[in-house]
Amino acid sequence: MKVLAEGQYVKHFQYGCGVVTESNEDRTSIDFDLHGPKKFVTSMMVVEPAEGTPPKRPGARRRKKVAGAKA
Repeated sequence: MKVLAEGQYVKHFQYGCGVVTESNEDRTSIDFDLHGPKKFVTSMMVVEPAEGTPPKRPGARRRKKVAGAKA
């Protein structure tokens, strides 16, 4: 298995579809739609390109500042 492009949508036989978040010769990280982030040994990983586009993922939530609170 070769290094995958970051942002590529792939399908894994056990975890389903997910987006590649990081990939190099040693490790590949994929954020799966239903199972969350997982790490794999790149040379042993078996995935195939997934059809369609990945679902929208919520961004990081920010805390609202409370009026009158001191830091």
